[in-house]
Amino acid sequence: MTQTAASPLLILNDGHRIPQLGLGTWQTPETEAAASVAAALEAGYRLIDTAAIYGNENGVGAGLRAVGLPREQYFVTTKLWNDRQGYDEALHAFDESLKRLRLDYVDLYLIHWPAPRQDRYIDSWRALIRLKEENRVKSIGVSNFQVTHLERIISDTGVVPSVNQIELHPDFQQQALQTYHGAQGILTQSWSPLGQGTLLGNDVVRQIAARHGKTPAQTIIRWHLDNGLLTIPKSVRAERIAENFAVFDFALDGDDLARLAALDNISNRVGPDPDTADF
Repeated sequence: MTQTAASPLLILNDGHRIPQLGLGTWQTPETEAAASVAAALEAGYRLIDTAAIYGNENGVGAGLRAVGLPREQYFVTTKLWNDRQGYDEALHAFDESLKRLRLDYVDLYLIHWPAPRQDRYIDSWRALIRLKEENRVKSIGVSNFQVTHLERIISDTGVVPSVNQIELHPDFQQQALQTYHGAQGILTQSWSPLGQGTLLGNDVVRQIAARHGKTPAQTIIRWHLDNGLLTIPKSVRAERIAENFAVFDFALDGDDLARLAALDNISNRVGPDPDTADF
């Protein structure tokens, strides 16, 4: 295997390390997941992000096995879906995910959404704490949690999530939530880091990309890295997967960052609102 670059590793609040740049697999069909994951590992990725609801954990596991890296050399995230929230339900759901992935442990397990109308995320969080204590999960976190949700699980259990994976891109930066994460020692991980493609034609992005001789996608991914964010761009095409990883030979300057920061608009959320989403 040829590897020309490696993602930086960031330190989680429990002492474990996580690659800053990984491969997202949302909307990757089961039939394409193995090839996508194998292509990512060949390109140098060491973090693969999946979820029970994606329906591709079997394929992700197959891709991991196909490349044959030692287990300690790659990082796998999966997530608890809303219909399995609760203490016992979450434990059983984790067992099922682990079986589909054919792994002995996962590196990071997340509650996918707070699903506030169910009001079961505290019990789910207690289950994740148990999984970490049993060393079946190295680190635990959440996804799409707002400050109120985070405050509640921290106050009720005393355990701070290592990661909150949220929608975040230059058009929708969630600065207040990022600030709260920083104060609590939670790392922010961006999903839909390219705004589901809506940013690729943005004039500011295209101008900055041209100046650096990079694509708009590479420029936006670099923006996430330069802002200290974890990020997981998704693709099923081997050439695009490799292109998205070719971002370690340049950096944005202060002017670039200021111009991209100015794109932030609270109305530009492209996914569901966690306060009302309850799938």
